[in-house]
Amino acid sequence: MTYGEAGTSRSAIGSGLVDFGIQKGSCIGLYFINRPEWIIVDHACAAYSYISVPLYDTLGPDAASYIINHADIQVIFCLPQSLSSLLSFINSIPSVRLIVVIGGSEENIPSVPSSNYQKIITFSKLYEQGHSNLKPFCPPKPEDTATICYTSGTTGTPKGAVLSHGNLIANAAGSSLNIQFYPSDVYISYLPLAHIYERVNQVLLVHTGSACGFYQGDNLKLTDDMAVLRPTLFASVPRLFNRIYAGVMNAVKTSGGLKERLFNVAYSAKMQAICSGKTPSPIWDRLVFNKIKAKLGGRVRFMCSGASPLSPDVLEFLRVCFGGLIVEGYGMTETSCTVSIMNEGDTLTGHVGSPIAACEIKLVDVPEMNYTSEDHPYPRGEVCIRGPTIFQGYFKDEVQTKEVLDDDGWLHTGDIGLWLPEGRLKIIDRKKNIFKLAQGEYIAPEKIENVYAKCKYIAQCFVYGDSFNSSLVAIVAVEPEMLKAWAASEGIQYDNLQQLCANPRARAAVLADMDEIGKQAQLRGFESAKAVTLVAEPFTMENGLLTPTLKVKRPLAKAFFATAIADMYAELSKLDPTPQRSLL
Repeated sequence: MTYGEAGTSRSAIGSGLVDFGIQKGSCIGLYFINRPEWIIVDHACAAYSYISVPLYDTLGPDAASYIINHADIQVIFCLPQSLSSLLSFINSIPSVRLIVVIGGSEENIPSVPSSNYQKIITFSKLYEQGHSNLKPFCPPKPEDTATICYTSGTTGTPKGAVLSHGNLIANAAGSSLNIQFYPSDVYISYLPLAHIYERVNQVLLVHTGSACGFYQGDNLKLTDDMAVLRPTLFASVPRLFNRIYAGVMNAVKTSGGLKERLFNVAYSAKMQAICSGKTPSPIWDRLVFNKIKAKLGGRVRFMCSGASPLSPDVLEFLRVCFGGLIVEGYGMTETSCTVSIMNEGDTLTGHVGSPIAACEIKLVDVPEMNYTSEDHPYPRGEVCIRGPTIFQGYFKDEVQTKEVLDDDGWLHTGDIGLWLPEGRLKIIDRKKNIFKLAQGEYIAPEKIENVYAKCKYIAQCFVYGDSFNSSLVAIVAVEPEMLKAWAASEGIQYDNLQQLCANPRARAAVLADMDEIGKQAQLRGFESAKAVTLVAEPFTMENGLLTPTLKVKRPLAKAFFATAIADMYAELSKLDPTPQRSLL
C-alpha cells in the first residue's frame, strides 16, 4: 500500500464517521491488534479531530467496558473475533453508537437487539460511504487531545493518560535528532499499538516516509515474518532480546569444538574493535555473524530496546552479532514515549542515554532510600521530567494527576536515576517496587529478574520477598525445549511438561543455573533466590500476569502464586533453623 492509497483510506474512513454524525472531539475506540487499518483509523481521527482510544485486544470484558464508559467512546473498530465479546456486554456500554468490523462480510454481521440504538457495519461499508461523500479535513490544534492511552498498571483500574497532538509531535521531533529513519527503511510492527512505544515509532515512520510491515499476529512466528519482510528497523523489548541472546549462546555451547572456539574468537575480536571505536573486520561477519543476522532477515541496521532495563552484556551481544546501531532508550506513556536515548557512537553500556531535545531531566532527593544529589561519585535521585512532551494529565482524575505532576510542571516518574559522565542517565531503582527483607536489606526485584532472564531454562521470572522473610524465592515460567533437553540428557522420564516442572531434580538444576548467572552478575547473597517453583504456563496478558508492556503485575502474581510462595518458604524454614518469619 502506498502513502497515497493510505491517505485515500484515511479520508474515506474519516468522512464515513462524519457522515454517520460523529461529532468533532468524540472518542473512537481501536479494539484490535497491529494491522494497516489501525494506522489508517488513527490518522483518520487526527485528520477529522477525533480522539483515538486504544483498547488492548487482550483486555477482559470488565476492563474494556470500564474504559469504553470512562472515555465515553462512541465508535469501536474491532475484528470479527472481538465482536462477540463486545456484544456480550453491549447493554452496559450505552455511549457506543457504531461498531465497525474489520475484515468481516455484510452477511455475517449480526444485528443488535431492536431495543438498542447501536449499529454494526463493516470497515469496507464505512469506507464506501465515506469515499462516495468525502468531507474536508477538520485539522486539530496542537493543544487538542490526540489520544487517551489507558495504562493497564499493576494495580487498580486503568488510568487514561491524555496526550495532545503537540505532545506526540514534540516527542517525535526530539527523538528524530537522535534517530535517523529514511524512506528506504522497512520497519516491522508487532509491539502493541495500544502502547506509546509503538505509537511514536509510527509517527516517526510517517514523518520520514519509511515502509512498515505488520506481523501475522503471533509472536512465536515473528522470526518467520522477519525472514519474509527483511526489515532494516527493529524496535523490541528486553524479554525478546534476552530470548535471542539465550538461544544463540545455547546453540554455540551445544555446537562445541571448532565452531564454539571460532565464535568466541570472532566475538572477542569484534567486541574489542567496537569498544576502541574501530571498524571490525568484515571477515568475522562472513565466517560467523551473517548466519545469526539472517534470523532477523539479514538487513537490520537499527535496533532499539525500551520498556524495561536491558542487561549490558545482552546489549553488547546485539552489537557484536547484528552490527549497525543498537541503542537503549527510556520513556513512558506520560512523557509521550522517549525521555532519553543512547547517542550514536556511544560504546558504553548499562545506561539509557542522554535526554532528547524535547525535554529536561532532573534528579530529586529520596532521603528515605538514601538517594541524594550529593551522592558520590554520581548524583542519584528520583527522575523528574519537564517539557512539551509531558502529558495533559489523567482523564477525569485530578487527584492522581496531582500525585505525579507538580506545580512547576515536573513529572515525578517514581524511577530512581543516576547521572553518569557526559549526561548519561542510568536507571537504578524503582520507588514503588522496592521492598525490604526481614534483616533490613532493600531489594529491587526487577533488577534481579533481569539478571535471571539470561538463564537458558527461563522464559519469564517473578522474584518475591517481603519483610517477614530473610530470603527471596522465585517463580519461573520455563523454556520448554531447554528443560526437555536437560531431562533427556539426565535420563528423566515424564508424561508432560507440568510433571517435569514438579520434578525436584529439575528445580535444583534450574536453581543451580540461576545461582551461576547470579554470581557472574555479582548479585549479593541476599539478592539470590533460595528456592524456585517451575511452571509450564507462561505469564501472559490473558492470564492477568503481564501488563500490555510485558511487565509482571506484581500484586496479581503474588496472589496467583500464593500457595507456591508459601510452600517454598515452608521448605526453606525446614532447611534453615533461623526463623523465616519475623515480627520486625
